Amino acid sequence: MRRSPNPTRKISITIPHRIFSELEHHLSYTQSRSQYISAAIDEKLNGSDGFTIMEATTNQLMAALSSRDDVDKTLLALLLHILSK
Repeated sequence: MRRSPNPTRKISITIPHRIFSELEHHLSYTQSRSQYISAAIDEKLNGSDGFTIMEATTNQLMAALSSRDDVDKTLLALLLHILSK
């Protein structure tokens, strides 16, 4: 029997309901909660606090765009209108 070069270990954690709900909403049906949490812990331990564009929600991207200096007033007004919904 072959052993995995990086075996996994089952753990139990407690997180606030709000965070769990956000995680469930963020992940698709086919994505692994364990893989997502493992990657988040690995990034945090390795000093990477940010997330990639692909991980950002549409609202997060629009909020980031609205705070940029190169966004004109028309686009800013549209972004703020959409974010306020």
